[in-house]
Amino acid sequence: MLEEIVNPRKKLYPSGESCAHAQVRNVRQPAYEKVWLFILLTMAVTVFLFASPIKAWAAGGLEMSTSYPGITAKPGENLSFSVALQNSLGASLNADLSVTSIPDGWEGYFNGGGNQVSRVHVNSGGDGATVTFNVKIPDDVSEGTYPISLQADAGEGIVSAMDLVINVNEAAVGQSSFTSQYPELQGSPSTSFSFNTTLANNGAADQSYSLSAQAPEGWQVQFKPSGETNQVASLNVEAGQSQGIAITVTPAANATAGDYKISCSAASAGETLTTDLTVTITGTYDLSLSTPSGRLSLDAYANKETPVTLSITNNGSADLQNVSLTSSAPDGWNVRFETPTVETLPAGSTQEVTAYITPGSDAITGDYVTSISAGSSETSAKADLRVSVKTHTVWGFVAVIIIIALAGGLVYVFRKYGRR
Repeated sequence: MLEEIVNPRKKLYPSGESCAHAQVRNVRQPAYEKVWLFILLTMAVTVFLFASPIKAWAAGGLEMSTSYPGITAKPGENLSFSVALQNSLGASLNADLSVTSIPDGWEGYFNGGGNQVSRVHVNSGGDGATVTFNVKIPDDVSEGTYPISLQADAGEGIVSAMDLVINVNEAAVGQSSFTSQYPELQGSPSTSFSFNTTLANNGAADQSYSLSAQAPEGWQVQFKPSGETNQVASLNVEAGQSQGIAITVTPAANATAGDYKISCSAASAGETLTTDLTVTITGTYDLSLSTPSGRLSLDAYANKETPVTLSITNNGSADLQNVSLTSSAPDGWNVRFETPTVETLPAGSTQEVTAYITPGSDAITGDYVTSISAGSSETSAKADLRVSVKTHTVWGFVAVIIIIALAGGLVYVFRKYGRR
């Protein structure tokens, strides 16, 4: 009673709790219910997420990639990227391919099996799928860095994207090349010239090159892979690799001395590479000396000049300069030439020159040898002429008359003085 008098608002419940304690208990009970409700909702969401395995795999189940996503190229070049798609979802799928971003004026498309494609079947596991993404860079594009975005979408949130970066440079570091170790060779027309060349594919994709050459008429050009004997008209070079090529050049049989250019080309789908070769024909040097008839004998008289026509022929493939004529004759003889020096004798040509031979005044009847030589700084020729020295007919008559006169005189003497 005293407690009720002192604190008339305090009321005891049958359980012995005061009214204040009962109010506190009533306030705390709804808070506990909210905590348990939050825990139950969290567990439900977790169970729901783990109960949806396809959507959980979707974030990483399809992957699009390429070995070289950033390359350097030049304006007007055609590029090819090998794009691999990996599927780790446990089941094969079909993915739509698209170019989500590409610079204005550029062309880009996917290629597979020799055809342009927009959808690809991707097997599950290690096989996956592979397509080629082709890019055509405009000829008038400015130097700089250009991004391209690609996407593969299999639906239901299964998406993979990939970014490419192309650095356009007029003097692209990755530019392919066709070079020769020794681009200039020289020799005679009968020589087969062999050039060692290297074809380097510095691009991002394998290339097939068609080989050709522009050479003078009648010349032959052959291409052979280094170390092989078979002639080829085309060959494949893997990306980042090079191929040695032996180029054999055979001149025409009638090739004259001079410099000859041979332009060799290796053409692929995106570019044409060239290398220029030079063959210097030094020519062959061959000179012959004779007479127009081929007869190397003549008649002459002592102390009388006798002409003989000589034929000088250049049988080589190179022109001859300053062909000089000289002679060797018996003592007391004289030999002179109408043209002592032929300034130019073209290859394959013949020039006639007259020589004048004068036997010595004391030369008696008989055969003599006079040697004639024609020569330049490169070659020479020699001809031996047999000169038959004759006696004039009048002296023969004189001798006969003298002999007859002597015989007649003897007869007269014998007749007149013989009987005495």
